[in-house]
Order: sequence, then structure tokens, then C-alpha cells
Amino acid sequence: MTTVAQLRKAALALPETAEGTHFKMVAFTVAGKGFASVTKDGIVQLYMADEDTERILQRFPTAERLTRMGKPLGVRVAVADVNGMELNSLVYRAWLSRAPKRLAAALRQAPSGDAPPGPDALPRSIGKPATRALLGAGVKTLADVSAKTEAELLALHGVGPRAVKLLGEVLRERGMMLRAGDE
Repeated sequence: MTTVAQLRKAALALPETAEGTHFKMVAFTVAGKGFASVTKDGIVQLYMADEDTERILQRFPTAERLTRMGKPLGVRVAVADVNGMELNSLVYRAWLSRAPKRLAAALRQAPSGDAPPGPDALPRSIGKPATRALLGAGVKTLADVSAKTEAELLALHGVGPRAVKLLGEVLRERGMMLRAGDE
């Protein structure tokens, strides 16, 4: 069973995502545009294109079309009816439909899991899932990594304690460190 915590982690792993409230619901925005929210009874509302909505309605029997004043906006589905991998994909699709084109283009380049080469490149030793997560969040170099806290890195879906440890070691070798967290 998927939880709201998993929804939060998937949404906040995406670049420039902010969490807030909208009509007393937990809501996620990118560049000021809402792309996902969740009701108190665990219904996730995803704002997305009609073709994505149609696929979701066919895939999940409990899903419903999300409309406002007769205008289709996306889809509503119980968080508990969606497994974690599917939820990540749905949140990603909703984010893509609302994100600025520059952000969406940068995130679409990340799926290969290959970091751009260079002296400040992300180390291969962290693995492709962690590299994809970092690239998807706009973290492309060790300098970008050093601007993050350990908690921010661990919040990215695909970045685990092992990757953070390896990044920390590489940063120390170069005289850098992760940003200190808020105590």
C-alpha cells in the first residue's frame, strides 16, 4: 500500500517543487503551478494532459476524471490503489505537464543516468539510480552537491545512505563538504 509519505518523497524529488496547502489539502507546485495534491482521505489529485488522464482512467478502475467547472484538469485516484513505482510515474507525468519547458527538458535528459563528463563530474561509484535522481533534481556537478544538505540528498528518490557517503568522501578529497543542515 502506497502512503502519502511516498507521494511527498516522489513530488519533492522533482526540481523546483514546493509543498504547501491548497483548499486545506497538502499540495505540490512547480513554478507556482499545482501538479499534485492529496485530500485528507488519501485521494491524490494529479493535474495532467488528457492523453495521460485517459491512460490512467483505463489502468485504474477506481480513478476518476478531475474537472473544475466542466473543464478537465487531470485525474483523482486513491493513493492506496497505486503501488509506489506507479505513483512515482504518475507524479512525474503530472510534474512534466505543469513544469516550465526548461525544467522539463532538463529532467528528460536525466533518465540515462550518465552524468556529464568533466573534472567536477558526479562519481560513477554512486550508481545510476542516484545519478538519475541528482540529475533530475538539477544537481549536475560536485559543486551542486556541496550546496545540498545530507537530508536534501536523502529526500531524493534513488539517493540512499551509501550514495551520500560516497559523495561525502569525494567532496572531502577535493576540499569540499555538504552544506550544513538546519539544526
